[in-house]
Amino acid sequence: MAVVTRAVIFAAGRGTRLGALTAETPKPLLDVGGKPIVVHIIDGLIRAGITELVIITGYRAARLEAELGNGAGSAIAIDYVRQEQQDGTAHALLLARELLADEPFFWSWGDILVESLSYRRVLRAAALADGVLGVNDVDDPWAGAAVYVGANGRIGRIVEKPPKGTSRTRWNNAGFGVLGPEIWPEIERLEPSAAGEYELPRAIAALIAGGANIVAIPVEGPWFDIGTPEDLAAARMAYSKGRTP
Repeated sequence: MAVVTRAVIFAAGRGTRLGALTAETPKPLLDVGGKPIVVHIIDGLIRAGITELVIITGYRAARLEAELGNGAGSAIAIDYVRQEQQDGTAHALLLARELLADEPFFWSWGDILVESLSYRRVLRAAALADGVLGVNDVDDPWAGAAVYVGANGRIGRIVEKPPKGTSRTRWNNAGFGVLGPEIWPEIERLEPSAAGEYELPRAIAALIAGGANIVAIPVEGPWFDIGTPEDLAAARMAYSKGRTP
């Protein structure tokens, strides 16, 4: 795979589990350690060598776009696409396809915080694989996606939202990775989930089932998935103690 310099951040959702915290503010703009969540992600991507960024916006899109701007004066150029219909992350990604120019790209959910070292490790691993998925170690990956990892870190399969207690792996989809243009046909073939959405992890799972060499890279350091007020409070507490990406 070629050197990856483009990235996509998914930042379209409201974050309904955060309640009043996102009534006026897009979740990616919530403050953690003196900076919005999404700015931590962007800063980490810059340190990892990303120079072009597409942000997929939706809820309170105008505010998010106005506050982040186009990256002028920084080391990264920022473009935006808007997901007007919230029909899943796979369809959201299709909106950015033209800007990605059918080249490999880094992707991340807009509410995941990790140290930038994990971004660099994922980007390095992409040179020797068809794609890469960041994974984190959890007691039971029922809330995310169970990732089954075999020899040499190659992923054998992904099970989205497995029932509690059924997984035989501790690896969870950490919410970021690298994909190549091979993902587009899988997205186009996707059927909607039971919730009526077209989800990127299911397209990645289909890519793996078709024989693609997608490797897992474990997160180093803390991992925060900011979906609830409790998650946000935990991240804020860690960053107040000097934890930075």
